[in-house]
Amino acid sequence: MSDASAITTASPRALLVGLQYADQNRDEAEALLEELGELTANLGIAVPVRHLVRLRERNARFLLGTGKTAEIIAEARAHNCSLIIFDDELHPAQQRNWEAESGLTVIDRQEVILDIFATRARTREARLQVELAQHEYFLPRLRRAWSHLSRQRGGGVTQRGEGETQLQLDQRLVRERIQRLRADLAIVRKQRDVQRRQRLRVPLPTAAIVGYTNAGKSSLLNALTGAHLLAEDKLFATLDPTTRRLRLPSNRHLLLTDTVGFVRRLPHRLVEAFKATLEEALVADFLIHVVDASSPEAAAHHATTLSVLAELGANKTRILTVFNKLDRVSEPLRLAELKAQFPGALFLSAHTRLGLDTLLARLDDMISGESTAMTLLIPHSRYDLINRLHQAGAVHREQPRAEGVYIEGLVPRRWLDAVRPYVLPAAAHPLHVVPAANDAVA
Repeated sequence: MSDASAITTASPRALLVGLQYADQNRDEAEALLEELGELTANLGIAVPVRHLVRLRERNARFLLGTGKTAEIIAEARAHNCSLIIFDDELHPAQQRNWEAESGLTVIDRQEVILDIFATRARTREARLQVELAQHEYFLPRLRRAWSHLSRQRGGGVTQRGEGETQLQLDQRLVRERIQRLRADLAIVRKQRDVQRRQRLRVPLPTAAIVGYTNAGKSSLLNALTGAHLLAEDKLFATLDPTTRRLRLPSNRHLLLTDTVGFVRRLPHRLVEAFKATLEEALVADFLIHVVDASSPEAAAHHATTLSVLAELGANKTRILTVFNKLDRVSEPLRLAELKAQFPGALFLSAHTRLGLDTLLARLDDMISGESTAMTLLIPHSRYDLINRLHQAGAVHREQPRAEGVYIEGLVPRRWLDAVRPYVLPAAAHPLHVVPAANDAVA
């Protein structure tokens, strides 16, 4: 048994190990190692030393060669590190071998992300999703002597101390817990479906804000809607989806949903576990893909998000690419390169509000593509339908008539069947139409 249980909450120190594979350039490997450092900092772990290893051949026992393994262990001890953290995934046997050889706690990128998610989950759905991902991750690692499966106490990488707890759990109990979690999540997803259907009763178009973690998605939602979501400058600041209504310049409304951020090498089990959260991207009319324009890894972040969206099946949805944090871009050449590489993308700053008017106009145009211009004569008995059209901002002109209410407007596609019985031919237009006094969205 390793001395992992000796780790205390008092300023743990970690040596980070990055891996550069034969088909990977050094800049990319260093950027991933830098990102691991940011992830680790979110757990309050100090990183006195980092080690980038060029890996030509995988070693079955340690992943690295025995000489490099001994070198890293010696370096970790020299810097008084209690943790060794790998940027790539370690197999359970490799993890156990490292801990037996070093006497230290050895974890990988997946475990760091799981711990961050565990500390950030707020809603019952998010907590269930995180716990499911944790149990699936630790199932083949039950022989490791620490207390990850006691997360109900709020433990994490920095809060281990009752390693005997996990040793007493067997695979049968863990599998039963996984089954219960999946059943609970199925109930939560049904509840979310009900909530989503209730939202769809109001004929509002929907858009999901997606993007790499820390790209400024929550800041953009706040800037557009006046919401007050947590928008800290750190990875995975928010996990739970939040929906707000946005009023566009045309007086039409759009439902905007902020989603969890993506990251390179996101554990597949987290993608699966968070599908209920990310399903907002699947049902949205279109996606707003936010990218941090100031990041030197902007192109890689863009590609990562598209890859995860493809895995979710949301890659066929229309996507509007938005480069945020323009106020942090000080090099005109870099900005020109991004504009050339991503034609059609918008560039703005949620912080200074530069470019938000252009974004709002583009959103208006995209909604217009989801609506059909129609003239309607709706009977007085269907004021419920008239009110919903107003709520959607679909009414451009309105005039009371004896047989009903005459309306000109852009009707969302999802409401075409509801209004079809009341469609008027062009010849039925009145000679004089006065603008409705209540054109503003209710």
